[in-house]
Amino acid sequence: MRILDWYVLGQFLRVFVICFLSLTGLYIVFDAFTNLEEFLRCVNEERSLLELMGAHYGYQSILFFDRISGLLTLTAGMFTVAWLQRHNELTALMAAGISRVRVVVPVLIAAASLSGLAAANRELVIPRFKEELSRRPSDLVGSTGQELKPTYDFQTDVLIRGKATYADRKRIEKPEFRLPPILQDYGKHLVAENAYYHPPTEDRPGGYLMEEVRQPEGLDSSATLTLDGQPVVITAGDAPGWLEPGQCFLVSEITFDQLTGGQALRQFSSTAQLIAGLQNPSLDFGADVRVAIHSRFVQPFLDVLLLLLGLPMILSRSDRNVFVATGICGLVVTVFMLVVLSLQQAGSHGLITPALAAWAPLLFFVPVAVESADSMWR
Repeated sequence: MRILDWYVLGQFLRVFVICFLSLTGLYIVFDAFTNLEEFLRCVNEERSLLELMGAHYGYQSILFFDRISGLLTLTAGMFTVAWLQRHNELTALMAAGISRVRVVVPVLIAAASLSGLAAANRELVIPRFKEELSRRPSDLVGSTGQELKPTYDFQTDVLIRGKATYADRKRIEKPEFRLPPILQDYGKHLVAENAYYHPPTEDRPGGYLMEEVRQPEGLDSSATLTLDGQPVVITAGDAPGWLEPGQCFLVSEITFDQLTGGQALRQFSSTAQLIAGLQNPSLDFGADVRVAIHSRFVQPFLDVLLLLLGLPMILSRSDRNVFVATGICGLVVTVFMLVVLSLQQAGSHGLITPALAAWAPLLFFVPVAVESADSMWR
């Protein structure tokens, strides 16, 4: 790579890093002061305030990078070109016979690399820390009860309800599971003091272990309830080596994360996990998840496309005002994001297909980018 490429690439990366650190710092300062009381409440003998805040915002910075990487790529690219124009460096390079497009090649390569890095972050890093990222300052250790929205298991038709959930032990407080008519041999409801999620193993299905069962009475001596030959409610009498008196086990393919995840499930899961959720017979993901899956594939292209829309607007301008570049950058981002979000919302509400909702921005903006890029070749 020639000296020119290193120089332009260095300017681009410098602006990118400075902007990322500045915005991340502002976010941390604002959020920390807003939630300082919650952090102080979670301090204990094992972890100090700084340790709690450092761990929390360390995870949140990963998510913050995912959300603003496309915007920062555009900002860094436009500032780099505007800076070259402001100091007459671009004029000197063009006088030496170097075209505009040759000057911005390092910027385009860096943008594509950062887009790939952001995609890897979404698919590999964020899903790994899903539990930590989903916790708010009010529940850093997962010991605070969260509302449980009633959820149907579409494979068994069991309605899963409860007073609250606790992430630290994957516990449902005061569960009340309503059984379908075909499984109401001993009553309509399974009521217990607590239920704990257990993942499937080689010899046991996954589901929820209910302790101190109060309803129906005498369940220990009752037979296991089955549906199409598969156990749904396993009683202590049929599993004496596994369950103790007063316990029963509800078989379900809905994991604790899927039960309590809500929007976080879509945001923090990998594409493979979302696709697996679609194939889970116990779940009924809506169109919004299908839009999210398609959007994962198209997002790297959108990040680069956003830069290709903004760069020609700077290169074609004769003035060298960096603040003008900032205004143009904001305008491009606003229009672009309004179109993308509007289409995604339309897809999530069933107005258009999920595939069209995710890929339509490319149909709209690629011709615009190709037309406007004519100024880069002059």
